[in-house]
Amino acid sequence: MRKLLLLLLFLSTEVASRPVSYPGGWTFMTMNDGHKYSVHTHYSPTANYSIGYKGEFWRSGDYQIHALQINNLLKRWNKQHAQANIYLKSGIGITYSDYNSFNSETDPVFFTGLAADWETRKYFISYENRITKSNSIVDNFRQKARIGFSPYVADFGNLHTWLMLEVSHVPEDEKNFAYTPLIRLFKGPSLLETGYSSEGKFLLNFVHRF
Repeated sequence: MRKLLLLLLFLSTEVASRPVSYPGGWTFMTMNDGHKYSVHTHYSPTANYSIGYKGEFWRSGDYQIHALQINNLLKRWNKQHAQANIYLKSGIGITYSDYNSFNSETDPVFFTGLAADWETRKYFISYENRITKSNSIVDNFRQKARIGFSPYVADFGNLHTWLMLEVSHVPEDEKNFAYTPLIRLFKGPSLLETGYSSEGKFLLNFVHRF
């Protein structure tokens, strides 16, 4: 019975925007918030890592990033009614910009960061950070955290609903904290998130596993 409960917990929450899927699984993610629009598609050869393409367009600096991203599951805790994970997410590629003094400039770029989450079928907490560096176009650090709960516990295969609050921190921005209440809906292999931040920007995220 305990193994069955763990399997149901894993299957009911695995569609969340996890950077590693099941062995042989593909994931497509598109993320859009006040700072950037991104697309990430990856393949998981094993349950411990994934590899894929990450494309980003950053509105504030008007630059693009195209990178090969590798995600590693560093640690997973499976409890009877909860699960926790720590990931390392890193990428290497190129960044491009023609903004202001950048005359169609292209730089090599590297980024890395940690992501961690803890959840039950009722409560959710997560944190992640990232440092991004290129020769001249981009050099920044960003972090964000989420806390949320589900107003009801749905059966496996039904529609799951989560209410969350996201807090993001960008030290170099003039208004370096932003707060985004959001709603997460997922059913089967698909997930949709939408919200509206304290900066007056919409958030819209979509994830599909296949």
